[in-house]
Parts: sequence; structure tokens; C-alpha cells
Amino acid sequence: MKNLKALLILLVIIAITIYAGSPYYSAYQLKNAYDAKDGATIAAAIDYEQVRPSVQTQLTSKFANTLTLYPLVAELGGQPLKQAANNFITQAVNGTITPQNIEKLITTQGQANSATKELAAAWAIASNQVDLKNLIQDLIVQRGDVNAVVNNQMQQIMKKQSTELAQQVARGTDSDRPTLSYCGINCFTISGQVKGYPLTVMMARDGLIDWKIIDIILP
Repeated sequence: MKNLKALLILLVIIAITIYAGSPYYSAYQLKNAYDAKDGATIAAAIDYEQVRPSVQTQLTSKFANTLTLYPLVAELGGQPLKQAANNFITQAVNGTITPQNIEKLITTQGQANSATKELAAAWAIASNQVDLKNLIQDLIVQRGDVNAVVNNQMQQIMKKQSTELAQQVARGTDSDRPTLSYCGINCFTISGQVKGYPLTVMMARDGLIDWKIIDIILP
């Protein structure tokens, strides 16, 4: 009887250990997949229906905050400028955060493609990494054609970002030891540096011991 009780206690301890340790093992698998340039494994670990809207919201919110720093641009462009920029952000996110593109990005270790350049441009303008004062001149030249202004600015930024992305990928470093922590019983975060960019990946429990990436928090 005592042996049976001890066995049951041992099984409970093992089950709790597996349950509690499962996100650490998932993080370990993701790190190994990244190091091995196994894009398929990482692409399959993402819940795209949750990640896409979160990234879109982060970028559109950043752009709204950035626009408050340029009241003249906001006044000249108004709601059409905000909408046009948000449309570009949505297009960039939808084009970049796909299983096929994520797999390619991991496999090539960040080599830029057209979708990646668009997302980099969207992040740059949303995060005030470019001089939005140039928009004033464009708005005047284009006689208020906001879509033409946004497309023109984005093309310029994409050319610049293409070079900067290549340089960042070449010199950027990855975290050897990302920070791992629970953020709830079914929530787990991985924080670190990817090619020099600080990122936090949030995972949610998918069943008892499996986990899915549900959010990517941008710098």
C-alpha cells in the first residue's frame, strides 16, 4: 500500500514537472530551430490570427502617437493621411506575417525580401525613425493626394531600410540566453535580442503541454 501511494505521489510530481516545465522545453525547441535555420518549425508554432492584429495595433498606435509630434502634418493630412498610413501598415503586416514568409525569414536568417522591406518601412514611419516633415512638402506637391504622398514616402523609406536591414542583419547579434518567464498559468514570455533588435515573444498554452506563439511585442 505504501509503495502504491509513493508511486502515485511520484507520478503526480512528474506530471506537475512536465506541465510546469513544458514552456521551457518549447522555448528550447524554438531556439534550436532558429539556430538550425529550421523555418518550418518556427512558422508552425505561430498563431497568425492573433499575432497579425496585435502587430497591426502596435504599429498603428505608434503612428498615431508619432503624428502628434507633427501637428502641421496632421493638420494638412488629417484623417485621410492616418487612414492611408494605417492601410499600408495593415498591408505590410498581412504580407509579412505568413507561414511562408516566416519560414523563409528564419531559413535565410533575416534576408530582406519585398514583404520584409514593407514591414520595416511601416515600423520606421510608425516609430518616428524618419522625418515626417518631408510629408508637408509632398502634400503640397501632390495637391493633397494623400495616397500618392504615403506611397512616395514609403518607397523612399523602403530603399533606405533595405540597406539598413542588410547592415543590421550582418552586424546584429542574437541573445545567447533569452529571458524566460511565466506571465500567468497559461502565459509565457521569451525576451531577448534578434539581430540586434529587442523582442518579446508571448506564448499561450495549447492543450496541456503544447504552446503557441500568440504575440510578438515590437521595440
